[in-house]
Formats: sequence, structure tokens, C-alpha cells
Amino acid sequence: MTPLAQSVDVANAATVIPFDYVPLTRVVFGAGAVQRLGQFASELGGRRVLLVTDKGLAHAGHGQRSVAVLKEAGLDVIVFDEVHHDPTTDDVERGLSIARAANIDFIVGLGGGSSMDCAKGINFLLTNGGKIEDYWGVGKATKPMLPLIAVPTTAGTGSEAQSFAIIASSATHMKMACGDRKAAAKIAILDPELTLTMPRSVTAATGIDAISHAIESHVTKARTTMSQLFSRQAWQLLSRGMPQVLSLSGHAALAARGDMLLGAHLAGAAIENSMLGATHSLANPLSAHFGVTHGVAVGLMLPHVIRFNANAVGALYGELAADAGLCAIDDPQPGAILAKHIENLCSTAGLPTSLAACKVTRDLIPVMASEAATQWTAKFNPRPVDIASLQELYECAM
Repeated sequence: MTPLAQSVDVANAATVIPFDYVPLTRVVFGAGAVQRLGQFASELGGRRVLLVTDKGLAHAGHGQRSVAVLKEAGLDVIVFDEVHHDPTTDDVERGLSIARAANIDFIVGLGGGSSMDCAKGINFLLTNGGKIEDYWGVGKATKPMLPLIAVPTTAGTGSEAQSFAIIASSATHMKMACGDRKAAAKIAILDPELTLTMPRSVTAATGIDAISHAIESHVTKARTTMSQLFSRQAWQLLSRGMPQVLSLSGHAALAARGDMLLGAHLAGAAIENSMLGATHSLANPLSAHFGVTHGVAVGLMLPHVIRFNANAVGALYGELAADAGLCAIDDPQPGAILAKHIENLCSTAGLPTSLAACKVTRDLIPVMASEAATQWTAKFNPRPVDIASLQELYECAM
């Protein structure tokens, strides 16, 4: 090895951020992959399966199709389809009652992040007892949990790649992040055909959510070399696929839907290894107080957080902006360019671009800023935030 080669190797080694990565979930990707659901459940020892989903999927036929596949494999299937958007402790308790009565030994979460998170929440309580609040935090389940297969039908949360369940308190509407490695899905089935039925509004909101995951996880304080491999690949897929899924329909969009679904999954894997930042801290109070859909809230706040963080992580934003063909990687203002791009994406998708458009009122901004400061993601933002800076970010978004 020449002295020059040695110096290059040392320089490259210095950029590798330490990590401890243990894959938790087998990932099966491809059109028609859901047809293997029964096979996988049987291989994992399932006999009596609780299918956790929502009534909206009944219109698309995904629930019936999944039940049929499971029954063809000789499994008994019990359906819980009362999951609401942003699942609450009440949703989990209803599902838990059905699971206990049916003596289930396996769980399938089918749907968006709400169904998959609710499935995890049911799993916590069925196997470890207590109430959801007992698992708020990380690693609080002391007993083994039932095997779970996650089947996303939206390209957004990446819940199928994570060991966290996000459950809102039915009393306060504030979200609790309950994480445990035992809660992660054994298998994630990524079938882009299942996402073809998403309405444009859902495609837009979930797509922006996935994009925010890729961008935020790429720059958090907890980022590692491994998490950035996930986040950057996710961003490349999502930034390419998002304009296409907004303009194409039916099977003509299948390839782009695949980009979005895999991108959302990889962004979820990035979160699992690097957490999120201030955007999600700011979004949750908007949902709690004004009922703003999570993806919409994220899309509203993300450009302002990017600008806020720009001086702290400019080079990392430069990587993402260059990957999307927005500017050169060494452009002096990549944050401003990336933030404007996100605003344009939201506008093209038909999403609101101001808090005022969502009927958010200024009188609650101090309360929301105080709540946002206590959100678990706030501490991972690359630039420190406090109540005052979070209040300013809300003001900027008005």
C-alpha cells in the first residue's frame, strides 16, 4: 500500500460513525408478496391469528384477501378491524379483549402505521400485562411477545421496520412511544400492489411523512454510518417516487409505488437506528390540539426545521439536495434549497403550506411549544431546541 493510499484509508475510516446494528426483521419485497402471508405465519408457528386492521381497508379488499391467504394455510383467523387513525389506548384495549377471548398465538398488522402500531400495543399488553403507559419508553417488557408479521398498505410510517409502537392517550391525545426489541415484526411484507388503492390525499400525507423520516434521521445527533446508509437510500427512492405517484394512477404507478414503499421502509429502519428530530416534536401537538393529520403536520413544519438546522448540518443537507438533483453537493445554501423543495412538493400534493390554513390559532402556540419541548424526539435534533425556539418555529409556519 502506498503512503497516499494509507492516508486516504485513514481519512475514510475517520468518517465512519460507530454503530451497533442487529437486524430484527426479515424483509420480503415484491408485487404479490402478500400471497406468502399464510406460509410465513405457519413457518413461525402460528395457529390462531389475530389480524389487526381498519375498516377502510375492507373497501379495497386487502383484509379479505389476507384472511383468505391465512385460511388457505390452515390457520384460524380472528379479525380486529376497529383501529382508528392515530390509535389510542382505547383502540388497544378493544383489540386486547378480542385477542384474549380468542386465545390467539400470532398477530398480523395490516394497514398503515396505525394498524401496525396498534398490533404492537396489543402484543405488549397481551403478553406482559398492565396498560400502555407502563411501556412508555424503551425496553420495559420483561416477558416474551407473540410473533408479529407487519404488512404495510401505505408508504409512510415505516412502522414495520421499527420496534416502537406510537399510541396516543385517549384522555390527553398526546402520543406515547413504547419501544422494545421484542415488539419488532419478525417479517415485514412489502407488496406495492397493496398501495395502489391509496387515495391521492393519503398518498400525499404518508409520502411526506416518509420523506421527513429520511431527512430527519439523516441529520440527528444519534445518526450512525449504518442509519445514514438507510436514510440516504430512502431519500433517493422517495424523492424519485413522490412526483410520480402524485401524477400516475393504477398499475402505471406500480414501479413508483414500489420506490415509495421500500423508501418508507428504509426510512423506518433509519429511525430505528438514529431517531428523529424537532419536526416530529412540533407535529404531535398539532395533531393533539387541532386534529391535523400527522403527515400534514410534518409537511408543514419540516421546511422550517430544515432552515433552522441548516448551519449545523449544511453538508448533510447538501448530500440530500444533490441526490435529488437540486444543486451541487457543495452548494453554500443546501438547506434553503432543500426546504423550498419540500414546500413545493407539499403544494404539488395539495397539502396545506401554513398553519393558518389548518385553522391553527396563535393562542395555543405557547402551550404547544412547551409540549413539543418534552417530546422524546426533540433531544435528538442536531441543533438544540427549547421552548422559545420551538415557539418561533410555530410562528414561522403560521
